[in-house]
Amino acid sequence: MTSVPKPANAGTGQAAVIDTRSTFVNVRSGPGTNYNDIGDILDKTLVTYYPDSLQNGWVWVEQFNLGGWVATSVATFNNTTVDPPKDFPPTPYDGGVSVFYWKGQAVSENTIDELAQNLQRRAPNVKHLFVKVADGNAWQGNFDTKTAMAVNSPVDVKKWVDTLAKYGINFHAWAVLKGVDITGEASIIKQTCNVPGVKSFILDIEPYEHYWEVGPEPIAPLMQDVRAGIPNGFHISMAVDPRRTHYKSVFPEEWRPYVDSVHTQSYWRTFRRSPEDVLAETYEVWGGFGKPVIPILQGASDNIQEQKHAVAIATTKHHAKSVSWWRYGVISAWDAMNVPIMIDTPITEPTEPENPPQTGFGKEVVIFPGKAGYRSGTYTGKQEFTEFEGAYGWKPYYTTTEPTTSKVWAEWKTALPEDGIYQISVFIPARHATTKKARYKIHGIRGTNTEVIVDINQSIHRNEWVPLGIFDLVKNQENAGKVFLNDVTGETGKEIAFDAIRLRQIIPIPADPEPDPVVIPDVPVADGFDAPVGTAEERAGAINTGSNFWFKEWRDATGFGRNTASSYIANFGAYHTGVDLNWRFGNADIGQPVYAAASGTVIYQANVKFWGNVTVIRHDPLYTATGPVYYTRYGHMQNVIVKVGDRVARGQQIGEVGTGGGRFTAHLHYDVVRTAIMETKPTDWPKMDIERLLRDYVDPLEFTVNNRPKKR
Repeated sequence: MTSVPKPANAGTGQAAVIDTRSTFVNVRSGPGTNYNDIGDILDKTLVTYYPDSLQNGWVWVEQFNLGGWVATSVATFNNTTVDPPKDFPPTPYDGGVSVFYWKGQAVSENTIDELAQNLQRRAPNVKHLFVKVADGNAWQGNFDTKTAMAVNSPVDVKKWVDTLAKYGINFHAWAVLKGVDITGEASIIKQTCNVPGVKSFILDIEPYEHYWEVGPEPIAPLMQDVRAGIPNGFHISMAVDPRRTHYKSVFPEEWRPYVDSVHTQSYWRTFRRSPEDVLAETYEVWGGFGKPVIPILQGASDNIQEQKHAVAIATTKHHAKSVSWWRYGVISAWDAMNVPIMIDTPITEPTEPENPPQTGFGKEVVIFPGKAGYRSGTYTGKQEFTEFEGAYGWKPYYTTTEPTTSKVWAEWKTALPEDGIYQISVFIPARHATTKKARYKIHGIRGTNTEVIVDINQSIHRNEWVPLGIFDLVKNQENAGKVFLNDVTGETGKEIAFDAIRLRQIIPIPADPEPDPVVIPDVPVADGFDAPVGTAEERAGAINTGSNFWFKEWRDATGFGRNTASSYIANFGAYHTGVDLNWRFGNADIGQPVYAAASGTVIYQANVKFWGNVTVIRHDPLYTATGPVYYTRYGHMQNVIVKVGDRVARGQQIGEVGTGGGRFTAHLHYDVVRTAIMETKPTDWPKMDIERLLRDYVDPLEFTVNNRPKKR
């Protein structure tokens, strides 16, 4: 919802038809042009305005979910007895959850039936599948090698519609529009929309290379052609990057007369921000567009809590009546997709199950460049790779791209711990990864001899794991889970990175697991948290409260959050995110052992400017397979003995108290983190933003006292 508080003296609203000087009028957050533009109201549309709110030529006006100030110098109001609608017209998505599908090459299934069965089994709450049917003026089948799933004509569209319908899933089409051949693009859209059973069509409009690269001129003739050739009232949506800097570049005013809703690519991980921040900007930018907003949420995230939180923000804070997810093939956990969407309007879909399936994560394997499981070579007989220092503590490779023939190749292959479903991800470094067309090939998928091809735009990622997909793998099958990459970019002057590959086992959790609390074989859980320092007896014993001494001679030298020592704030200009544990005083604790506070997996280990060594552990779900996931961060250590990908047990030594390479007096900086911010920003530092700090971090002392191992 895009609105600001209504003035207390607004009085009684009056229904009216607004008459604007232009085709629309800006709505401001306050009575003046110096206030933010929060939306638009179209000429000759119904509104509610409040005459008593008039201030210096500005009046309060409401329409749908938009409320704000309009200048009376550019708008007049013709009173009417017709009540303006209080909400947008319904969309085909209301009350439902949708998932985007790209192409057969990017999924492990080989038929539409197989995909629909898996979708129904994993996410019974998902009732809408958005299937890509075209890229510009070409049917999507031109870019898909799986003929059983390829879309080359209305006949293939009908096959998708009928197959999905057997499983209670609605078919919606989507396509990338380019505006270069508007006759060809309009033809595919019209043919698709006229297939019985197609519920809507979504136009992907992005201002990038290979997307909409022309100006606004083709929009009206394209859409007039489309609207003239499809059923009256057929729902057309547009998908956009919701960030403010991209708004004008997609020419929203030209699209507005022809579309019925907006799907926003609200990808918090891609934008390296929080769900709250991205969704807030989404609705600030597009909430005043005058069309229903349906957020597209980030499916490629291992953090289930974060995904569920995003759903809650979208539906409760911003009143979204549906959400969608990008995309099938990279979604590893379906828990958030099974969260029902609750709205005030009647829901015609079947009732969702009370206890949908959930997801746990099992064994994890990381294959590092230059280490066991990694092979590479050149087609030239020369050394074509360059090694460089990565940000996470290991050394990747890169080479410059070639326009015609690849000079290099690399493969990642490991013995699987067991049969099962695995998420395969690639680490994309922040440096030497500028190609937009890195083509990864995944081999050895159960039941097929074909490879899955996934194109990754390395240039948009910065030191993060990017999922290649979810695959059913057999332990002893030849090349099971092997990943291959060479330079088939066709680009000149770019760099392609060859970095780590991670295989992470996905363990389905039954809808009604027994016993309760949930115990699932192969899903490790954290049995509780101990202090990261001290003797075995101290770590197993009680921790003091009401004092800065945790036990005996280990004390917190700085405090947490609002209790941060004033001297620390004065020196560093920041509230403290955790605790600084110091034994006795000065450098007496240098070399003291540091232990993992709970079981989990090391996800970050590197020597960082200003910090020295930083180690981050993603802990197993707390107490049960469906429990919350926490992260701990250990700063300034020396003699670190763990690396990324290592499993650690509670109480296992991971390093020693250090000085951050001589930067500080010896101590252990220790954080406990409740959000997934450590996945993308392991050196995160909110400084004086106390609200953000308290959103992501918890008091380590209070948390540890309240979450000790139960069996001791």
